[in-house]
Amino acid sequence: MRQFIVFVRKEFYHIFRDKRTLLILFGMPVILIVLFGFAITNEIHHVQIGVLDNARDTYSQQMIRKMTSSGYFTVKQHLRSADEIEAAFHKGDIKLVVVIPDHFGDKFYHQKKAPVQLLADASDPNTATTVINYATVIIGQYQQELTGRIELPLTINTEVRMEYNPSLKGVFLFVPGVMTLILMLVSAMMTSITITREKELGTMEILLVSPLRPMLIIAGKVVPYIALSFIIACIILGMGFFIFGMPIKGNLLLLLGECGLFGLTALSLGILISSITNSQQTAMMISMMALLLPTILLSGFVFPIESMPGPLQIISNIIPAKWFIIILKDVMLKGAGLRQILLPTAILGGMTLFFLVLSVRNFKTRLS
Repeated sequence: MRQFIVFVRKEFYHIFRDKRTLLILFGMPVILIVLFGFAITNEIHHVQIGVLDNARDTYSQQMIRKMTSSGYFTVKQHLRSADEIEAAFHKGDIKLVVVIPDHFGDKFYHQKKAPVQLLADASDPNTATTVINYATVIIGQYQQELTGRIELPLTINTEVRMEYNPSLKGVFLFVPGVMTLILMLVSAMMTSITITREKELGTMEILLVSPLRPMLIIAGKVVPYIALSFIIACIILGMGFFIFGMPIKGNLLLLLGECGLFGLTALSLGILISSITNSQQTAMMISMMALLLPTILLSGFVFPIESMPGPLQIISNIIPAKWFIIILKDVMLKGAGLRQILLPTAILGGMTLFFLVLSVRNFKTRLS
């Protein structure tokens, strides 16, 4: 055991001596969480719109003021005719045009029907959908304000409430996703490159003739990255909580334990990659293609899994990051306990055991 501790200490010295590695390990989580928290967001603010107000009455002006006072929209241009709409979109500044018909207030009160047309620039479908939804909600709120003053025929009032994320903050999605991405990067990619580097430099053979058994050598290589990944997870959780107000409604110890489990899953993947490669470049390419891209694309981090084709939804079930993101959301946002996240936890544990057994068998085969 003393020899193993000395070996692990040596690996820590190697990591801390490499300034570039330290910059990647501790600088990248901070940069990514800041970028995803502030710059990369699906929320909209001060979207520039155009208004074609054919009514020009009190009610149409109140509705426009209602939209602009929300903070989501800013009137960029007041159009005079429908012929100017296409030209306004061509300039690229306006994302939405609100068309208000003649006699807007008169139609609302006497005909019980006042259509408002919303024209959106759908060259960016996601932004267009978000803008339309925001505008529809604001117009609906304005309608409720008007109907509260007069007696209208019986209507159905819909009350909407968003659970777990009332303000629809995109950072509540990005913090779990960034944590998953960083832990996968540090635990899997760095581990695979570290072990493969020993093979590429020819020092693995020297380590294998040492008194330590091969499995202890591999364990000594990955123990420092287990500790570093745990520290990085704490850093991301701290930044999410103190900077972005990311709640942690569940048990903190359970959350940290799940982070440790996912770190082991990623480490087992890194060991598996290192057991089938002999060069750092190959290990990096396999890690990028087999780990990072699926983590970003098929885990539900960026794109909803429910909107993917059926075959991709099936493939996403073998992506460890999918189950870890589910765990993080349930514990942090919903306050779930171990009973609620038992299934994804069991799946991650099974994946870890499978990858470790496969890595050990493949590692022994490569040595023979």
